[in-house]
Amino acid sequence: MVNPVYTIDFQAMASRCEIRLAAANGAEARALAEPALEEVRRIEAKYSRYRPDSIVSRINAAAGLAPVDCDDETLALLEYADAVHCSSGGRFDITSGVLRKAWDFRLGAVPAAGTLERLLPLVGWQQVRREGAGVLLTRVGMELDFGGFGKEYAVDRAAEILIAQGVQHGYVNLGGDMRFLGPRPDGAEWSIGIQHPRDVRATIASVPFSRGALATSGDYERFFEADGRRYCHILDPHSGMPVSYWRSVSVVSPMAIAAGSCSTTAMLLERDGLDFLEQSGLSYLAIDQDGRIFRR
Repeated sequence: MVNPVYTIDFQAMASRCEIRLAAANGAEARALAEPALEEVRRIEAKYSRYRPDSIVSRINAAAGLAPVDCDDETLALLEYADAVHCSSGGRFDITSGVLRKAWDFRLGAVPAAGTLERLLPLVGWQQVRREGAGVLLTRVGMELDFGGFGKEYAVDRAAEILIAQGVQHGYVNLGGDMRFLGPRPDGAEWSIGIQHPRDVRATIASVPFSRGALATSGDYERFFEADGRRYCHILDPHSGMPVSYWRSVSVVSPMAIAAGSCSTTAMLLERDGLDFLEQSGLSYLAIDQDGRIFRR
């Protein structure tokens, strides 16, 4: 007998999330999902910049003052951030979150002259110093922000916990960042639609999945329009301005954290993003501002 698929919906990291898995009944599905849910909650609490007790907030509060000791998990994530910073030519920079102080996407206002100039000196991964297990932001006012890969990291951790419990059919979906544990119980692949970047009611493609991960970055998630120009939340750390070349970039990878950082890097590299995607060796679907579709 093939077990049915159950969906556990929840909210995390300011996103609508779900875990879908095959189980004998709803109670078993919930019991299998609960450790994965707890892991997502743990990661959110540990790395959220909105919680004053998180390790990220403690590092930020000590900027320019003293290093903060970090555990092995945090140090490993910082090493990952360093590797992505290098591979992106410095465009993927987890110190660039401070630029959000200049951009209010709810009000929809372009920053006043001088605002970005005051913040840009606080951006720069090269200004982060590692002293053993200690991490120091060398300028007062600097900030780390794990938003560029924290959700994808949580997806992978939740998926690994489910796999360790023997789950073979299902997936984890945190706000559109997905990791697949195996096909449907009958062996069929999951069919996943990729959001159309200009029509919230439509998809632009459908991708079959059994295993692996999918992540999408786009200019439609948080944005405003002014004087005929779209300003999105993905900000170039060198200029402080929103990127504008791609409407969206979706990447398929064995791990969600790699898919997410690759899609975001391609957005940040703008015109050079296509070469980056080709060199990555990963499958992708990218849509530029003229609506042209590039894929592999």
